[in-house]
Amino acid sequence: MDKEFWLQKWERNEIGFHEPAGNRLLQRCWPMAGVPAGATVLVPLCGKSIDMLWLARQGYRVLGVELSERAVRAFFAEHGLQPRVEPAGPFRRWRAEGIEILQGDLFALTPELLPPVAGLYDRAALIALPKPDRQRYVQVLQRCLERSARGLIVTIDYQPAAETRPPFSVPPEEVAALFAPAFRVESLARVDVLAGEQKLAARGLTALHEAAYALLPAA
Repeated sequence: MDKEFWLQKWERNEIGFHEPAGNRLLQRCWPMAGVPAGATVLVPLCGKSIDMLWLARQGYRVLGVELSERAVRAFFAEHGLQPRVEPAGPFRRWRAEGIEILQGDLFALTPELLPPVAGLYDRAALIALPKPDRQRYVQVLQRCLERSARGLIVTIDYQPAAETRPPFSVPPEEVAALFAPAFRVESLARVDVLAGEQKLAARGLTALHEAAYALLPAA
């Protein structure tokens, strides 16, 4: 992952990937993932996503991971939260009112830095990572999530898929293969979003879908 690329995106406020109203599939599909009530939910590459507030309001403990200090500061400031900040290994830990964000490199995440994590919400991580880094990312999840963990993964996939910049196309078969055999992936929804994504459509795409998957314990 090109860390400088993402830091510069935030510094220049080039954050078209941010969804001010939250993700359209989260509320629709989250109940189907079956994440236990009150669980800690890991939100990798969280940015300043309002989805974290939604999860917290459902009674979950939210644990985001984000590289950019600018993004972390913006999240707390925009929602009137006063975080306590302290060092946590290679990270800085920001927390306020049931929401915690570890600021630092996602790939440095280890179980020792975390409480037991029984939930995952990934709307921005898989599609932000080039193909060589996706397996590394899944390895991070495998060491940090409980074996019984459940979660929701939201991706996009498009045609033609030969892109060299994010968001990357991650088709259903790749999602399933990445998490096997430690977890099982179940398709929950697939929505045609090409008409509403003008910037992506301008790249010459002929098809664009947003898809949601439940991450479930392996049988």
